[in-house]
Order: sequence, then C-alpha cells, then structure tokens
Amino acid sequence: MKYFFFHLMSWPHLPADFDAKYDSAWVWTPNALYDPVKGHELYQEYINSLAYAEELGFDGVCVNEHHQNAYGLMPSPNLIAGALTQRTKKIKIAVIGNALPLYNPPLRVAEEFAMLDVMSNGRLMAGMVVGGGPEYFSYQVEPTTAREKFREALDLIVKAWTTPGPFTWHSKHYYFQYVNPWPTPLQKPHPPIWIPGVGSQETIDFVAQRRYAYMGIPYFHIDVFRKVFAQFREACDKAGYKAAPEQMGWGVPIYVAETDKQAREEFEPGFWYFIKNLLKGIGLTPPGYTSAKSAAAILKNQKYFLYKQETWADIENGVFAIVGSPETVRQKLAHYQKELGAGVVLTGCQVGALRHDLARKSMELLAREVLPKVR
Repeated sequence: MKYFFFHLMSWPHLPADFDAKYDSAWVWTPNALYDPVKGHELYQEYINSLAYAEELGFDGVCVNEHHQNAYGLMPSPNLIAGALTQRTKKIKIAVIGNALPLYNPPLRVAEEFAMLDVMSNGRLMAGMVVGGGPEYFSYQVEPTTAREKFREALDLIVKAWTTPGPFTWHSKHYYFQYVNPWPTPLQKPHPPIWIPGVGSQETIDFVAQRRYAYMGIPYFHIDVFRKVFAQFREACDKAGYKAAPEQMGWGVPIYVAETDKQAREEFEPGFWYFIKNLLKGIGLTPPGYTSAKSAAAILKNQKYFLYKQETWADIENGVFAIVGSPETVRQKLAHYQKELGAGVVLTGCQVGALRHDLARKSMELLAREVLPKVR
C-alpha cells in the first residue's frame, strides 16, 4: 500500500452567509471574496504541510488543477510541484493533473512535466485529466472535442517523451512541424501516468488498454468505488493482463484524533463548510462535455455524490470520509483496502476550513499510529 497526501488548497475564508447568498463557488463567484494577503499566508502554510508529509513518511504528495473557484487555489499545480521539488528530497510528487484540452499547445505539458521530473530527480507522477466541467466555462474551451483533444494530446506527450526529436506530428486537432522538447524526463521511458476518473466506462477502458493507473477521485459513495474497481479489473482482463494494485487509487479524506468523539468534533465543521460551500457548482457541465451514456449514468447516480449528503450518518455509511481514533481508522482502512484491492490511497485531512494545526496533528497520528499497521 502507498499513501499519498492530497491537498486541494481550498479557500477557508468565505463569509458565513455564502451558502444562502451565492449559488456557486465556481466560475462566477466574485473574486472580491479573495484576499491576497491571506492568500500569501495560506500558500505558505499549505506548502509547509505538503513538505511535512515527507518528514512523516508518506509515500507521496498530490496537487491538482482548477480555475476560477474557491474550491482549490491551484490554477497551476506545476508551480506548487516546482516549489516542492526544492522542499523535499525523496517523496513522490503527483500532479493530478494537467487538464490537457486547456493547454494550447499541449507540448507545454510535456516540457513542464519533464522539467519537474528532472528537478525532482525522477519523482514525478504525471497526472493527465480532461478537466472539470466548470473549467470549460471559465476558459471558454469547446467541450464537444475535449475527449478527442485529450487523447491526441496524451499520445503526443508520450511520443515527445519517448521518441528522439525533432519529428513532425499531425493529428486531427494538432500539427507541429518540429516536436523536439528540451528537457526530456529523467524516468524512462517516461514518468508513471495517472488518470483520474469518476466512473465513466470509456475512461476505465481507455486507462486499462494503455496500462496506466486509474485514480478514483474522492466524494463518492463506497459502492461507486466497489463498482469502478471491479470494472477496471475486468477491463484489464479484456486487455490481456491482470490489473496491478498500484494501478488503482482510492481517494478518501482521513482524519485522526485521540478519540472518535474528538475526531468528529474537530473535523466535521470544516467538512460541512467544504460540502455546503466549496462543492456548490462543481457539477456545472456544458453540453457535449460528456457522452449521452455517461450523462445518463451521472444523473442516475447523483445520490452517491458527496454534495448530496445531508447528515453525518450519510457520511459514515457511504465512507465519504474515514474519521476517528487511530484504532477506528486502522480497522476501517484495513477492511476497505482489502475489499477494494486498490494499492494507492489518496488522502487529505485539510478540507474546507480545517485549521492548519489540526491538519498536521491528524497527519502525525495517521503516519505514526495507523500507516505502519495497514501498509
């Protein structure tokens, strides 16, 4: 088992009446609600927490990309990853990921990821994503060609990493007379490629066929993960091989405190802030962004999404988060790790408005009291 500490870098200072006054934390939420002075302090604290994960013995850290929102203050996760290459020495750095259809040209992703791999001495996990629906409103990107552009861009990036240049590339959406990136990655043939998904069969089949790693993002009922990982193993079987545990990542927030009661009291307020405020608008989806089949599945499974949960019992029953004493968290992790068969856990405890000191205390208890017994 590998444990990666995931950080969204959320904005914890929304006004108390945000839920009643605003209909979305994405795209059109007024940026007057952002304070760059407080933002400076947040970036320092958040990067300190990510660097601290190495000291505690986590296997990796994760950062990701979102635009024009209060949910995650990382429009460029590569900048955060670049800072972490200088603050850490051994821990893996997972960028999950760069939204390829938003990059023109996508060769910039090949270059910047190669830089990060060289700067970190071969510690990059290269996440490639289509990008969330809200991003297509924020950047005015054509959604109907997003999937095609994603696959073409990914093929281009992999070839740029593995084929000596210069060479010419010509596909439906991209033409380059000279593909010749400097630098090239340190890891050969290229850094491990992680692709997150929310259960789309098309994505599952694509990742399995390419033998990449499928990362199930947080915020879904445990039944969704059971189904998705079973589908992924089946897809790998159809592709002619057995899925390896490290090809499957389970995203779940984990919070550890001295007792179950204390853990809930410390974690729950910040978690509801996250659900009620920061997830508002995350489901914005432009027409053509998903296939008709995927759209129908999303509508059918809405009850399994985190932002549809109303009570703490809903959170616990759906395993939307694992919260409790070291012993409680150990038992739950051991049970679900065995059941799901995933070899990577992507976890973060600092969601929403949770204080920095509580987040680091949870990290310490998780690393020292839980992980040695569940790896």
